Amino acid sequence: MELINSSISDLVSHGYVSHIDNDLMLFDDFTDIPIPTGPSRTNDIIVGLCLQGVSQYTSNTISHIVHANDAIIIPDGQVVDDYKPRIGSTGIGLIMSREFFYGAVSDIHKQSSLILFSRSHPVFSLTADESRNMVSYFRLIKEKVDDSSNHFRKDVARHLIAAMICELGCAIDRIYSGYDKKQTRAEMIFTEFIRLVEENYKQERRVSWYGEQMCITPKYLSETVKQVSKRTPNDWIDNYVVTELRVQLKNTTKSIKEIAHDMNFPNQSFLGKYFKEHVGMSPLSYRKS
Repeated sequence: MELINSSISDLVSHGYVSHIDNDLMLFDDFTDIPIPTGPSRTNDIIVGLCLQGVSQYTSNTISHIVHANDAIIIPDGQVVDDYKPRIGSTGIGLIMSREFFYGAVSDIHKQSSLILFSRSHPVFSLTADESRNMVSYFRLIKEKVDDSSNHFRKDVARHLIAAMICELGCAIDRIYSGYDKKQTRAEMIFTEFIRLVEENYKQERRVSWYGEQMCITPKYLSETVKQVSKRTPNDWIDNYVVTELRVQLKNTTKSIKEIAHDMNFPNQSFLGKYFKEHVGMSPLSYRKS
């Protein structure tokens, strides 16, 4: 059977209303999400909450059972199959592009822990209060997304999602405190790598530099980061850099030359080529859009 790649843009073409561009889509009932009947690789991040009933699905061939008050996080790049919501199952769901999601969580403390947890615990139980908080955030986010007259709705939605993810982070801390789990060597390397990137991405974009700081070879760093996160070190570095460039272009009055200097690019032209390669338009066009 052929493996299908699924994304928000595919769903937008079906006419779903609650969405912003190809970056964010919300479902009042996750049983309405038209997941392909065969195996499909997700290009986006899915966050859901089961409100009642039981459902099941497989992610990278591992079967997961979902009950009421269970949160679901399906990272990008996962192969999802055998999705079977049982009769009476209901829940809410958000689908976010990688760019939108990582832009929302870029300033969240312990981001690496959140990423690691979602990879190893795609389904986890919330308390009744935590579940109610998630529903409240979802309703507010959906209200803002559906208000097409609000020219700032994308920024508002991004900040609300960041707050919702922080609430999930509290639940994850609670779950972690319930058992003693030591990080593997690979997880420790990934956590340290993300910490270094968060502190140095404005000045350093070389994988070799990060390897030197961690006293490991760039090859070993690359293999380890990809093993843990399914993304390369360059992907992570570029994500932080592009997110910062977007923020500065949209939310400051700095000239592109000043931004290039702040972000340690050799010159304005080099920044322009880098930005267009990753975003698909020039910095000036993005600022005006």
